[in-house]
Amino acid sequence: MNSRRLRGALVCGALMLAAAPAVRAHGTFDIPAGARFNQDRLAKITEFFRNEVATGKIAGANVLIHQRGKTVFHQTFGVQDVVSKAPITDKTIFRLSSLTKVITSVVAMQLIEDGKIKLDDPVSKYIPSFANMKVGEEKKAEDGTKTLELVPLTRPITVLDLMRHTSGITYGFYGDSLVRKAYKEANLYAGEFDLAEFAERIARLPLHNQPGALWQYGHSTDILARIMEIVSGKSLLEIEKEKLFDPLGMTDTGFFVTEPERLQRLAQPLPNDSDFRVGRLYRTEVRQKWESASGGMVSTMADFSKFAQMLLNGGTFEGRTYLSPNTFKLMTSDHTGKDSGVARDYFYFPGDGFGMGLGFAVRTDPGNAKPPPPGSLGELKWDGASGCYMVVDRKQEMFFVVLEQTPTERQRVQRTLKQLVYEALEN
Repeated sequence: MNSRRLRGALVCGALMLAAAPAVRAHGTFDIPAGARFNQDRLAKITEFFRNEVATGKIAGANVLIHQRGKTVFHQTFGVQDVVSKAPITDKTIFRLSSLTKVITSVVAMQLIEDGKIKLDDPVSKYIPSFANMKVGEEKKAEDGTKTLELVPLTRPITVLDLMRHTSGITYGFYGDSLVRKAYKEANLYAGEFDLAEFAERIARLPLHNQPGALWQYGHSTDILARIMEIVSGKSLLEIEKEKLFDPLGMTDTGFFVTEPERLQRLAQPLPNDSDFRVGRLYRTEVRQKWESASGGMVSTMADFSKFAQMLLNGGTFEGRTYLSPNTFKLMTSDHTGKDSGVARDYFYFPGDGFGMGLGFAVRTDPGNAKPPPPGSLGELKWDGASGCYMVVDRKQEMFFVVLEQTPTERQRVQRTLKQLVYEALEN
């Protein structure tokens, strides 16, 4: 892949949303609280997605906007699979890709709240092999060749590093650094393995940078999940079912879709848009040992909307508290700001104007684009390589979700949807 294509590659969970299209005269960033939706303007969302399906850009999508406890927009478009032509419903199962990280992070915060994990705990407290990790520093010779020098850690990797993606753990399917190449050549996904084995595979590789020095997207959430298993004595799915899925009623959320009835509800991308470009094949339909906490979950709108509403409520849903107010505030605060010591490079996927909370991006400022992309200060967002996307805007008491399977078109679709959503708000 050449550098031009690489820069445009759809990285798992990448949130590099470009500057938004032209906006109304008063703008759509940080609209005053109390805005309501104009139904005529919401109709533009319908027009947009119908055209996406009609022109063969996507197979289909499920779009939901919820504000102040009420559904203000909820439509499905196209089909869940162009082969079966089955219509999309709220029970259609979608691969979440990196939205899995948000779910995993919420459950990790529950365990932190229970006192089973601490943010400042070193990872090596739970996984001893992480005490021996080294950082791979690139050295350039006079002839231009690059070599990798392994240097000691300046401090241990912590649970906080895993949750805000500052551990130095990366992915091997984007970028051209020597450490990323080492990840790619390590054949991390070969054979059958569980989170315990996967953590050991990661521990044998160099870190991309010193812990806490740089926001670096990668398998940090998988290592976090292994710690969750260790302190709980249960598998990741067992933990998540007990702490989140069963209480919320998320009956179709998990890692695999192997049952005949559920297979009939599994959404598929268009045949010419089925490469998720995440370095491995999705094996959702085959039960395996690895419960990928960084990108392996599936869910439905019926399920995921409950999760989004819980976040919008500040950690509660239907009378039950999932995250205390203090825990929710900690999770939704920026942990990569100017006083954090964390640097940002080209691959800072939260994007311009966003800091990093403990599991998702947090809007901290308008950013540098003129006009700024739409949204509100404090908004939360994340997405995944499959195209699924969530925005939680507590200022407007609103969340919106799109579930789709389109790795190629997702960034454009997400950017346009967000613009149309905020353009439909009026005071």
